[in-house]
Amino acid sequence: MNNIAAQMQAHLDNLTKPRGSLGRLEDLVIQLAVIQNRVPPQITKKAVYVFAGDHGIVAEGVSLYPQEVTLQMLANFLAGGAAINALASGLGPGGLEKIAPGTTGAENATTGAAGSGNALTGAVPGPQAAWDLVAVDAGVAGDTSELEKLASSLPPGRRFLNKKIGLGTANFLHQPAMTEEELMGALKAGEDLAEDAQQQGYDLVAIGDMGIGNTSTAAALLVASGFPLETIVDRGTGIDNKTLAHKQQVIAQAVEKHRPYASPLDILRKLGGYDLAMMAGLMLGLRQKNIGCIIDGFPVTSAAYMVCSMDRTVRDFLFAGHRSKVRGHSPVLEALGLEPILDLGMHLGEGTGAVLAGYIIELAVKTSRTMASFASAGVSDSTHAEEKY
Repeated sequence: MNNIAAQMQAHLDNLTKPRGSLGRLEDLVIQLAVIQNRVPPQITKKAVYVFAGDHGIVAEGVSLYPQEVTLQMLANFLAGGAAINALASGLGPGGLEKIAPGTTGAENATTGAAGSGNALTGAVPGPQAAWDLVAVDAGVAGDTSELEKLASSLPPGRRFLNKKIGLGTANFLHQPAMTEEELMGALKAGEDLAEDAQQQGYDLVAIGDMGIGNTSTAAALLVASGFPLETIVDRGTGIDNKTLAHKQQVIAQAVEKHRPYASPLDILRKLGGYDLAMMAGLMLGLRQKNIGCIIDGFPVTSAAYMVCSMDRTVRDFLFAGHRSKVRGHSPVLEALGLEPILDLGMHLGEGTGAVLAGYIIELAVKTSRTMASFASAGVSDSTHAEEKY
């Protein structure tokens, strides 16, 4: 076991509860402790980055909605009217909550032994605290200049970042989705966003998506990576059986057209999207900065799969927010070895499942930081070794 993981486990085992009795909450807080190299971990500020991008494959009639919806929904995020705005807004006034004297645990990996009984000082946010929402234009086909003008007047905690690589990717049924320069630009923009996350002081980042046609792009990436077509391609926004069969045919033809694939980056260039490539860059950057990352549904998880195909160590920095109802999501999660935190039958995107799961992680962290130890509470510990179950 990693040294930080062992310290975190010892800290949890010294709290007033049977060992292992908080189940996956303990696993989540141990993972975050290892990511942050801190015992116990902390979440004082968090954000969801929602990537908006258009996809040329929409021209093949694979989606129920027209392409202009991407821009319209981006404006909706900034106006505060989307589902992600409601879920990210928290459950109350939020703010920082002071830890009561006498609670226990090590402040970090270098100050005392975990569970030593030292009082924690400082503050942690209550689980009701809101998420910052960062709407990112990765490559929307429409004109976002008016949104840029609005950026300076957005309420606190809501931002718009123009990282546009182009006006939507090319139609990958007929040509590669991106040039080499565009792909590298999108990856670099994502890594720059990791720098933004660090500068803003985010301890936890969720990633969401908004882009008409992005499930077709995500599916094509995965089919080219070896996943069976029939287990991956689904209805997206709710297309009928005829359109679904057409979507499957389009993706199969496109994947075959661009063979052979030299690498995961080659797959991403030929079949990907500016938004998915930018997500990949953000995940790589967050790993380098020891910031935990919660991935949302099918498109975001496809980007995660491509990243982990390049660098498997990124997987240890990822939390699977939820299991989407989209057919292809479960096989990809299983291939990554990620167990979703929630399973609510959702398939909206926008980072909604990731943000909901983030509240669970935050509660796990709060529990680890505020529960008393057996010694500080004057509670007798078990007299025999406990068997965890």
